Amino acid sequence: MRISRKLVGVGVLALMTGCSTMHSLNPFASKPKGNQPAPLVDLKGSMAVRTAWKLEVGKSQSYMFSPAIADNTIVAAGGDGTIVRAEAATGRQIWRTKAGMDLTAGVGTDGSVIVLGGAKGKLLAFDMDGKKLWDAQLSSEILSSPVVGEGIVVARSIDNRINGYDAKTGQKKWTVQRTAPALTLRLAPGMVIHDKDVLIAQPGGKLMSLILATGAPRWEIEVGVAHGATELERVTDMGGTPVVIDNDVCAVSYQGRVGCFDLATGSPRWTRDISSEVGVAADQRFVFVPDDKGAVFAYNRDSGTSAWKNDKLAYRRLSTPVSYGRAVAVGDYQGYIHFLSREDGAFLARAATDGSAIESTPLVVGSNLIFQTQNGTVTAIAVE
Repeated sequence: MRISRKLVGVGVLALMTGCSTMHSLNPFASKPKGNQPAPLVDLKGSMAVRTAWKLEVGKSQSYMFSPAIADNTIVAAGGDGTIVRAEAATGRQIWRTKAGMDLTAGVGTDGSVIVLGGAKGKLLAFDMDGKKLWDAQLSSEILSSPVVGEGIVVARSIDNRINGYDAKTGQKKWTVQRTAPALTLRLAPGMVIHDKDVLIAQPGGKLMSLILATGAPRWEIEVGVAHGATELERVTDMGGTPVVIDNDVCAVSYQGRVGCFDLATGSPRWTRDISSEVGVAADQRFVFVPDDKGAVFAYNRDSGTSAWKNDKLAYRRLSTPVSYGRAVAVGDYQGYIHFLSREDGAFLARAATDGSAIESTPLVVGSNLIFQTQNGTVTAIAVE
């Protein structure tokens, strides 16, 4: 069962039970309906940016793929099964291979193993030369990028079953099952490994920390708290991937809150009400998040007080942002990358990619910011 995005104004909703073969159109992949996106105005930017290189990896279809860093290289993938490893500084291709099936999620790597989600719930592992190591069958479709660290691969299927596998052999080590809410956005809430734990954004607006070796829970908290009289009004879900910085983990939810939480205990340092379908960026001073109406907010990381707001990109379906130097950059549904001042949110520059939506989580590699579009163009933008 699917509920159209028109009813709720943001994305496609779906009953999670029994939907392992569901393939709805990605809510970010086409021009927004209803509220019209803000037109772009000419900029007299004060920051120089240029396209350093581009690499084609294949269309994402109705899924979301983000490149991953491995030493001084990146690994990227597309929905048709293409996997590419390239030099991060130059974009020079090191190797290109096919997974042997369509892909639905990725890329995760620890520099020794590359992991991706394949069609019909298949988890795939490759070595750093592109040779397949093993595969494993999950209980349903994989939308969230698998992650790997400390010799453990963690993968989550759409029925909210989380499995840990031996990174060398693919042997299952542990399973954690969490009940998914009846209604949830068809997003890909992310996971991040930090030290010996994995932090997992959950459907229903929850965030939890598991011990990598055993899957034992360390803590679980609610980032998004359901409100409203109807089931639709109470829908809350996690946006993007949690961000770890110093002793904090920062995250945001749809129809919920943004906040930073103690990494060891999950105790909130601060929270603020907001609704976002994408993730946060964080640096030493600020937490940045676009809301579901296209406004970009900056909060002081220590206190959660508001630093600034830029509402000039309304309804442009913004991506997860990234902080670099004096700028915070965010992509939109037409493939533009907007550079805002991290101090006051003023526009600094703009760069174009291939005209298709940017959904991926951006990377910072040296002086380059790397974005992947839905049409499969991996673009490195040099900030000068």
